[in-house]
Amino acid sequence: DDVLNMRASELLKERFTVTEKKTLKRRTVRLPVKLREELIKISGRIYVFEGRLDPKKPRSRQAVYKDIKRAAKAFRIKKINVCPHSARKIYAVQEYKKDMNIKRVKELLNHSSEAVTMIYALADEISAKKH
Repeated sequence: DDVLNMRASELLKERFTVTEKKTLKRRTVRLPVKLREELIKISGRIYVFEGRLDPKKPRSRQAVYKDIKRAAKAFRIKKINVCPHSARKIYAVQEYKKDMNIKRVKELLNHSSEAVTMIYALADEISAKKH
């Protein structure tokens, strides 16, 4: 949700502040130069990710979910339930494996609890035990 509400004007700044819709936590975000450049190329006039039917509105969560499901089907990915939240868990696992620093991963995900972050960081091991 928070990414979908990102306005095109934010891409002109090196850093900008985001208020998370779910938790109302505020954080300063800095996008890598290459990512900013790519986002500028695809950005709508108002929102970076504009709605398909109405460019004055951001793309919906449901539309992104469907996009990801279509991409997973096109790439014949069947082993995992691919959804936007899966990417967050994969990111947490990769970052945790870099240096096993749960506090750093907690900050990256903007979690308030290390216990919740641990669930994310160990998601691949938890999933492997289920299967």
